[in-house]
Order: sequence, then C-alpha cells, then structure tokens
Amino acid sequence: MSLFQKLKSQAQRRLDDTADGLLGAHARAQLQGIAYTHEPGGTDPFGFDPEVARYGVIVAQWLYRHWFRAEAKGVENVPDGPILLIANHSGQLPFDGMCIASALLLDRSPPRFVRSMVEKFTATLPFVSALFPRLGQIVGVPENCERLLALGEAILVFPEGSKGISKPFSARYRLTEFGLGFMRLALKTGTPIVPVAVVGAEEQYVNLADLGGLAKALGMPVFPVVPQWLLPGGVMPLPVKYHIAFGAPLRFTGDPDDEDAVIDEKVEVVKKTIQSMVNRGLKERRGIFR
Repeated sequence: MSLFQKLKSQAQRRLDDTADGLLGAHARAQLQGIAYTHEPGGTDPFGFDPEVARYGVIVAQWLYRHWFRAEAKGVENVPDGPILLIANHSGQLPFDGMCIASALLLDRSPPRFVRSMVEKFTATLPFVSALFPRLGQIVGVPENCERLLALGEAILVFPEGSKGISKPFSARYRLTEFGLGFMRLALKTGTPIVPVAVVGAEEQYVNLADLGGLAKALGMPVFPVVPQWLLPGGVMPLPVKYHIAFGAPLRFTGDPDDEDAVIDEKVEVVKKTIQSMVNRGLKERRGIFR
C-alpha cells in the first residue's frame, strides 16, 4: 500500500469514527434502515445513500449545534409512523430544513430521519441535483410523498415554497400563501400533520428585494438581492440563533378531491397555527443571536 493510500485510509477511518460518534447507535440504525431496497453500497429508489448521509451529518451537526446554536422544543410531539412536518420557510438557502431534520435526528429519542420535499428546479442544478437525493431529499411531487408515507417515513414540506424562502427582510416572519397539495395528501393517506415553527432563519441573510423579471428570464423561481453575498465570506449565513418548535399533531378528515375553497379552510388552520407559534417564538427569544 502506498503512502497516499495509507493516508487516505486513515482519513476515511477518522471520518467514519466522527460520523458514528455524532450519530449514535439509534441514528445509525435509522439511516441504514431507510435504504429499504438498496443493494450494499448502493442507493434506494429515490437515490438516498446512507453512507453519504453519515458524512453529511458531520456538517449538519456542526452547523446545528455550534453555528446556529439551535434549540428545539416539542420534539416529543413528533409521533412514530408516517407524518407530514409542515413548517414556515425562510432564509434564502434551506438551512431551516437542515436544522429541522437535525433536531429530529440528533435530539429526539429515538431519532427520526426526515425526508424533505424540494422544488422541482433543484433537479436541474449542477451538483445539487446529485447531492440532494443522496442526502434523502425528494422532488416534491405527490407520487413520491405517497410512496414514502406508505413506508412510514417523516416528510418535511414547506407549503410557502420559493415565495417563503425568498421573502424580503421587510416581510420577515409573515407567512406567505400556503399551497394546498400537502392537505390533499394528508386527507388521502390519513397522515397526521405536525406544525413546525422556525425563528432565526429570517435574519441569516438580508434580502432587500426579489427581481422577478430577471428570475423569469433566467428560468429561476426567484432572484433575491442579498448584498451580503458580495462580501468576503458572505455566502456563510450570519450566526443567528435558531429556535425550532414542534407542535401537537393535527388530524383532518374529508375528501381529498374537494374544491379548493374547502381544502383551503383546512390549510388555513395549519397556517394560523404555525403563525401563532412563530409569533410566540419571537416574543420569547432574547435577541437575534441568542
């Protein structure tokens, strides 16, 4: 074995030891159990690779614990079995999704692995289109969600979509319009909804505006104006403190094929619940960075 191969092998062992130490036995078992049909060393039908995810946890844990110093409340409200986690969305880049998933993987006992529904346009992005599936992220179409819920998984959905993550700083913590798809899915599958509120992400990047015309010309859902990204090191989010709250599960009944107006009444219950949780979190926090 050459010196390079020995160093590579040593580095690999250190990475494995670090990942396993951060995850713990229960979380390791969760990741391995998710790839329910993959061959050893392969991926599941959605592209999830437990080995890649183990290393992703190293980065996620450091950001969650040390950069954002996240505090999660109500993780005990998240039941076992299939669930839809419905959360407010903000912050330009999806660190909020990473922190929600980290809370349930690192702070819940036993841990739960979360699949996030992502925008369809991410499948067209270089690097991201390959990385996201390996980390367990799924393009947000109903068929994918139904298959995963049938397998008892936890699905994270941001009904505000790109409008929520890119809202200007002046509109922070005011939830935008929710899509109806998650409610139709919950009704069709009989899945409980866990409302999730994130406070802190709105200040990690300061967005002054959204250039809608330019976004359309470039084939992007949004084009935020974030001067921070032009500064040295500005791509890193500000070290704001994250506060994450998981509410009690909500259960709804009805026909998933009802008219939009009927479904929207149920969606408004979820939206108002999350907005109330966000407002409470804002009152309780001591400052943006603590």
